[in-house]
Amino acid sequence: MAAEAPSLRRTLLVWLLAPLVVLVPLATALLYLLAVQPAMDSLDRALTDTAVALAQILEERDGQTALPLSAQTAHALRADLVDEVVFAVGDAQGRLLGGEHALLAQNPHLARGAWRFFDGQLRGKAMRMVAHGAACGAQTCPILVAESLGKRDAAARAVALAAAGVSLLLALCLALLAWLAVGRGLRPLQQASQELERRSLQQLDPLPLQQLPREVAFFGTALNALFGRLRQAVGAQRSFLDDASHQLRTPLAVLLSESAQVLEQPHPPELHARLQRLHAAAERSAHLSHQLLTLARAEGAALERRGQAARIDLARLVTEAAADWVRPALAAEQDLGFDLQPAMVQGEAWLLRELLANLVHNAQQHAGRGAQVTVRTRTEGDTVWLEVEDDGPGMDAADQARAWDRFHRGRSATGPGTGLGLPIVQHIAQLHAGAAELQTGPAGRGLCVRVRLPRADR
Repeated sequence: MAAEAPSLRRTLLVWLLAPLVVLVPLATALLYLLAVQPAMDSLDRALTDTAVALAQILEERDGQTALPLSAQTAHALRADLVDEVVFAVGDAQGRLLGGEHALLAQNPHLARGAWRFFDGQLRGKAMRMVAHGAACGAQTCPILVAESLGKRDAAARAVALAAAGVSLLLALCLALLAWLAVGRGLRPLQQASQELERRSLQQLDPLPLQQLPREVAFFGTALNALFGRLRQAVGAQRSFLDDASHQLRTPLAVLLSESAQVLEQPHPPELHARLQRLHAAAERSAHLSHQLLTLARAEGAALERRGQAARIDLARLVTEAAADWVRPALAAEQDLGFDLQPAMVQGEAWLLRELLANLVHNAQQHAGRGAQVTVRTRTEGDTVWLEVEDDGPGMDAADQARAWDRFHRGRSATGPGTGLGLPIVQHIAQLHAGAAELQTGPAGRGLCVRVRLPRADR
């Protein structure tokens, strides 16, 4: 099993997005650190406000430091909707003036006016603490305020979620931008690829290289060079076909004419059968060479630009060519009828005439003597239909499945034939962006060949 071809889009996206796996966590951590510290500082400042308020209450009485703190004031200093707030105020000798003795025991002994923030434990609970060396007369009194970590934990979680959300949003935006950028960068390649996929043998124009990135323009240049070589090969093929058509038609025409004249002139009876076979072989060779050259010229035309295609009315084309079909129809006692409606297509007239000629010739040859052959043209919406129907013996399902194969003739086919008529019809239809199909006649016998072509723009 062949390995899957690497995807350029996937490779670019992997190299663009893989760094985000590392950068997003780093960005999240950086955003967290940058945002959480101001939040923690704000909460610490709230603790200093409480410490400053307590420092303002300290008094000096008769050389002794006192803390005239009412119950209401103490309650107000401890009030908090989320956390537990505890304070302790001591004198210069370390005696408790107010608050929690257990908190005063954690006094870090600061100099006057100094501040210190630290984490500690109080009654088995983690607390955030601030210590302040407050001035009390000529001495320094310690003031400590502690607060549980509820608001800090909530703030840390909020900051973490915000940082993660911002980083994730940034990552998604970068991923989307990378996807759009890669798609935009590859769009010229996709357009060139789609242009190549849509092209058939009718289009060997150079690819427009203006839209291609410089990094891949050399590939487009190589393709255009290949198209140029193919156009040169087409020119050589057309020249060969023109020369071959002249070289083949002249001797075959002479052979056909001479054999017909010999048959009409007196000749020994024992040579009559041989001369008939010679004349039939000349007819078949002339018809075969004409069809081979038609098929080759049609394939050569497929390699040319379709800018020379013109608007053609199939009904008018049938009318102009009908005179060529009347004589064979009279010779075979066939009823040749027409049901023509305007049917405008875009194409090359000589190819469409060959298509018509092969359809009618095929019907006249295989429908048999006394058959009815009808040629129809009509337009349905954006589709033009060309039908040639006969009430002859038709084809069975097996022969219809292989009818488009070159040189294949049905088992019920009678008379001379090359097996190229229907393949030429299908090929010319495809050159005009259409298709041909076979159907059994409406009465359950005969054959109807339907050619579908796009209607020419008005």
